[in-house]
Amino acid sequence: MHTRPLGTGGPRVAPLALGCAGMSDHTAPADEADAVATIRTALDAGVTVLDTADFYGMGHNEDLIRRALRAADRDKALLSVKFGGLRDPDGAFVGIEGRPAHVKNALAYSLRRLGSDHVDIYRPARLDPGTPIEDTIGAISELVRAGYVRHIGLSEVGPDTIRRAHAVHPICDVQIEYSLFSRDPETNGILDTCRELGIGTTAYGVLAHGLLTGAYRPPAGGDPRAGWLPRFHPGNLAANLTLVDRLRPLADAHGISVAQLATAWVIAQSRERGAVVAVLGIRRPHHVEEALAATGVVLTGTDLRTIDEAVPADAVAGTRYAAPLMALLDSERTAVPSTERTGCEQ
Repeated sequence: MHTRPLGTGGPRVAPLALGCAGMSDHTAPADEADAVATIRTALDAGVTVLDTADFYGMGHNEDLIRRALRAADRDKALLSVKFGGLRDPDGAFVGIEGRPAHVKNALAYSLRRLGSDHVDIYRPARLDPGTPIEDTIGAISELVRAGYVRHIGLSEVGPDTIRRAHAVHPICDVQIEYSLFSRDPETNGILDTCRELGIGTTAYGVLAHGLLTGAYRPPAGGDPRAGWLPRFHPGNLAANLTLVDRLRPLADAHGISVAQLATAWVIAQSRERGAVVAVLGIRRPHHVEEALAATGVVLTGTDLRTIDEAVPADAVAGTRYAAPLMALLDSERTAVPSTERTGCEQ
C-alpha cells in the first residue's frame, strides 16, 4: 500500500485510517473480540493511523486500543487522539474545553489508558470559543517539546483558525467531514488553506454515516439519527438515496461496491488537494479487506467528472448536522448557506 506524508514534516501514512469510535459507542458497542481483531488486522495490512478520542466511550476506546496493541504494534500504529469533548454521566455532550491546564490533564489520562509514553497526533476535537486557539496549541507544543506528543492536528476548524494555529506550531493535519455528500471544505477555503500551508487532511464521514454504503435501508419506524442528522429526515432521505443509486453503474463498471467507490473518490482528491486520508469506522475484521480494496481503485479524470455529475455538490438534501450542532462548528462559519441543499426546515 502506497503511503504519503501527512503534511509537511508529518508522518508517512496509509491512504486509509481506522476510525475506532464505533467500537465504543455507548448505545451499541462492538463486540470486543471483533474490535481487537479489527485493529490487529488493519495494522497487519499496513493501515497506520488509529483515530480515537478520550471521550469515545468516555475512556473505553483508549482502553480498548491498549488491549488490542501487541508488543510489536506500537511502532506500527500512529495514535491520533482528540480531546476536549465534555460529557455528563448520561453520555451527553455538555461542552468543549481547550484551556492549557485541561490539555495537559487530558493527555495524562490518555497516556495512562493507552499504555503509551506518547501519542503520535494530538488534536482538540472542536474549537473552544472561550480559549484562544493560540493558547490551546501552545500547550500542546509544550507537550511536543517534552516528548509526550509527536505531531499536532486540528479538527473541524475554519481557515482563519488553521492559520493562527499553524503560526504557533506546525500543524500535521486537519480532520474534517469530507465526502461526496459533504463538499463544503472545497468551497469554504479549508482544503485550499491546508494545501497552501502544507497541512494534510484526514476525512471522516466518508460514507455519510452509512448513506453512501449502497446498502442502507431505512429501519421500520424511522431512523433515530434523523434527530441530529437532517440527511436522514424522511423528506431528505429519499432524495439522498436516489443520488446513491446514480453511483451504482460506475461502481459496477469497476467491479466494486458503492462504498468502495465513495472511499476511492475521497482518496483520489489527493491528486489536487494535497494528502487526503480517508477515515473509515470499521468494526469487524472481515470488513478491513473490503475497505483496503478501495485504496487500489484508480479513478480516471473521466470517472471523477462522471461522479460529480451524478452527485453534484449542491444536490444533497439536508445539512450534515442539526442547526444547534452546526453552530458549534468553526469549520462551518465560513460556509455559504444553501437553501437548495438544506431541503427541509431545521
